Amino acid sequence: MNVLITGGTGFIGSRLVRELLKPEHDCDTIYLLVRPSSMEKAQLQLAKVLSPEPDTPFDDLPFRHRIKLVEGDLRQPNLGVSEEQVADLQGKVDHFFHLAAIYDLKADAEIQIATNIQGTRHAVQCATSLQVKHLHLMSSIAAAGWYPGVFREDMFDEATRLDHPYFSTKHESERVVREQQDVPWRIYRPSFVVGDSRTGEMDKVDGPYYFFKAIQSLRELLPPWLPLLGVEGGRFNIVPVDYVVKAMAHLALLPDLDGETFHLVDQNHWRFGDLINLFSKAAHAPQFQTRINARMFQFIPPAVQKTLLSTPPVNQFMDELLDSIGIPKALFGFINWPTKYDDRSARKYLDEAGIQVPELDRYAWRLWDYWERHLDPALKLNETLESQVIGKNVLITGGSSGIGKATAMALAQAGANVIICARNEEKLQAAHAEIEAQTSQKKDVQPKIHSFNCDITQESDVADMFGRIENQLGGVDFLINNAGHSIRRSVMNSLDRIHDFERTINLNYMAGVRVTLKCLPLMEKRGGGQIINISSIGVLSNAPRFSAYVASKAALEAFSRCAAAELADHDIRFTNINMPLVRTPMIAPTTLYNHVPTLSPDEAAELVLKAIIDKPERLATKLGMLAEVVHAISPRALQLIMNTAFRLFPESTTNAATGEKDKTPSPAQVMFATLMSGVHW
Repeated sequence: MNVLITGGTGFIGSRLVRELLKPEHDCDTIYLLVRPSSMEKAQLQLAKVLSPEPDTPFDDLPFRHRIKLVEGDLRQPNLGVSEEQVADLQGKVDHFFHLAAIYDLKADAEIQIATNIQGTRHAVQCATSLQVKHLHLMSSIAAAGWYPGVFREDMFDEATRLDHPYFSTKHESERVVREQQDVPWRIYRPSFVVGDSRTGEMDKVDGPYYFFKAIQSLRELLPPWLPLLGVEGGRFNIVPVDYVVKAMAHLALLPDLDGETFHLVDQNHWRFGDLINLFSKAAHAPQFQTRINARMFQFIPPAVQKTLLSTPPVNQFMDELLDSIGIPKALFGFINWPTKYDDRSARKYLDEAGIQVPELDRYAWRLWDYWERHLDPALKLNETLESQVIGKNVLITGGSSGIGKATAMALAQAGANVIICARNEEKLQAAHAEIEAQTSQKKDVQPKIHSFNCDITQESDVADMFGRIENQLGGVDFLINNAGHSIRRSVMNSLDRIHDFERTINLNYMAGVRVTLKCLPLMEKRGGGQIINISSIGVLSNAPRFSAYVASKAALEAFSRCAAAELADHDIRFTNINMPLVRTPMIAPTTLYNHVPTLSPDEAAELVLKAIIDKPERLATKLGMLAEVVHAISPRALQLIMNTAFRLFPESTTNAATGEKDKTPSPAQVMFATLMSGVHW
């Protein structure tokens, strides 16, 4: 028996190959369709899955002679298989498994149409040319759409609400197979496919995995015994990849089943809330003991939903929130999944062979463990950062202490050429030596630290520094506008202190613009760059007592937004980081901040690194974005909240005239500052 497989090097396909190689299936030769440009990658993937020993080369596999790689392309007529290859294989292929497709709810509609529908047409064309005996299509339960009830295996045209491109393209790919008359066919509809039930192994984040980062974040923030309020939704069906390939291989090779469709599903359909709790338990995270039915949100008038969700700050807040925990916004459209899937036909044959669906609650911990060890995006942070900055020139103003020094340290360890500048030469040289010493401890990194004594409020200093940077280093790829000064004083106590506003604007805004203007032509010569401004959460929360500071930061943000629009086609990006309260020398005079949560400089530096990796227009904490949302919906409400804080906290915790410190903050003050963690008071 000979087999041809498209998608045979993918996650499911490579495991189907491994299953078909077992003696009980009596498979002589397996032909795998591989794009010419992906031949090397395909061999590595196959060797990884099929090899009994790690790092075994593909050509050294014990059954290498039974696997033949065929050059082709899903996007080409007849799958791009050459006429010579068609002639050689004609009449020799008993089973054609078409697995190649887009299995991703986030994928672009045009790509899904080209791959799932047109690719299936090309597969049918090729199967006809090769005169194969049986065509097997890997479809999905998505082909049923949002059917309100139980969808049977013999149902097809009854599918409803196929408005999502993944649903519609999987449905139409089935139609392509069903309507052709040349090759006998069988169709398989697995539910959400997760990792191996025995090892947890998975290749990507999809389906329930999207919620794992959120669960992990809750585990880090809250004790596991704390009961939470969550959302109850529809019923979800999950099967492990080892069950899918075993079931498909068995059903495909049974006689007299052509023209049938088989659901490869679990008879147990999990409620959304129960599913989240199952993985929360596996992660030792808090569980959602009380749950609100998500259907109640359907009673909100569509016009109200549209108006609220179309508000730019709300949109941005939701995007930032979901992005931080790795959940696509589109996924929330599936929480109320209404369909259950009957698998009586498949179950009849699988039960006879003793093929059972493993119980999810028995292997969920393996899925979680594999994700946390191998797929957690945080594991890729260092690797991704290095790819962005290694060998690149990064200029950091105010680099002698606090956020600037911590960021310089992290970037130097990632292989960047770090340039720090500051006014105080003694502190600057101490920071230079410290960064160099820490970096030199990494054997794989050669320290490349440069420091320039520069007062960025002075045009002559800045011109001299940039002349040396251009001559010695060739330019700048990243600029981090970090140098800044803060003043904590109410407006009514600043009536005769216009100089406070002038010096704050001069450093926080004018100096930042001055340095940026010097960087832009150098970045343009190097083909692009990124300017990162260390702004403030106060710009979003309109923090009282910080009118001078917030205004200067808001001005730099506004300048950057205008410049970003002009330079978008030059590949020069701007990012504003609305940094929360950070424990640096700048906040030391305010003793209140000794009693409330603050970020460490290293934690603040992590936000800068994230800005370099993701390059968002704005990066802010959830509280900062929430403040902007509240201001957009009800400015008066935010004003009242801020006014409460303004009256609650004293003007200053230190008497400037006597140096005498005020009393220790009251419990009410500490509680309010803790609840509004990161906001300047």
